[in-house]
Amino acid sequence: MKKLSLFFLILLQGILELEAQTATRGTLTDAEGHSYPTAVIGKSEWMSENLKTTLYSDGTKIPNVPDNAAWPVLKNGAYCWPGNNENSAGKYGALYNWYAVNSGKLCPAGWHVPTDEEWKNLEGVADSLHQVGDPVWNESMGRGYNAGKRLKATSGWKAEGNGSDDFGFSALPSGERTSSGRLFLAGSSAFWWSSTRQGDSLAWYRSIVSFDDNILRNTHPVKIGFSVRCITEK
Repeated sequence: MKKLSLFFLILLQGILELEAQTATRGTLTDAEGHSYPTAVIGKSEWMSENLKTTLYSDGTKIPNVPDNAAWPVLKNGAYCWPGNNENSAGKYGALYNWYAVNSGKLCPAGWHVPTDEEWKNLEGVADSLHQVGDPVWNESMGRGYNAGKRLKATSGWKAEGNGSDDFGFSALPSGERTSSGRLFLAGSSAFWWSSTRQGDSLAWYRSIVSFDDNILRNTHPVKIGFSVRCITEK
C-alpha cells in the first residue's frame, strides 16, 4: 500500500510540474504594429520575444543612435539594433537605454517593463531546485540553479548554451551595448532591463549567459543598451 501511495504521489508531482511548465500562449501588438507571442508564467504574462518597436506607445519616434561615440553621452531615450543591423530585429529585438524604459511609454497600454521584484517572481517560478532560505539565492549576481536554462530558447545559443524553454520565455542571446557604446556579446549573452532604478545613475537588470544555468542580477549604468520584455498581471 505504501509503495502504491508513493507511486501516485510521484505521478501527481509529475502532472503538476508538467502543468506548471505548459505555457498559456497569447499575442501582443506594439505601437508600430509588430506582433509578439506571449506566455503566462506564474501570475504574469510575459512577451516571448524582445521588444523591437521604434515608437513609444503614444506614437512618438524613439531616436535610433548607431554611433558608438554618441551613445554614451545620451540623456534621453534611444535604441539601436544588435550589431547595428536592422535585419537582426526579428531575432533579437532592439537594445534600449534605460532613459527609454523610464519614459513609461515603451510597452503597449496595459503592459509595462518588469520591476526588479517581478523579475524575482519569474526566477522563483522558473527555478525547479529553489528552496526557501537557500544561500544560493542572494541579493545580487547568481540567482538559483536552473532558472536560466529553463528560460533559454532550445536553439540559437553558442556551444552548449541552449536551454529547455519550459515556459515559452524563449530567451535568445541579443548581447548589449556597453557604457562606451560598444556592441558586445551577441550570440552568447542576454540582458534585460528592469524598471527599478538604483541611485542616480544605475538600474537593476537580469542576464542569462551561454555557459551557466542560472540568472544574473546586478545593476548597470542607465546609459547601457539592453533588451526589454513587457509584462502584464493576470
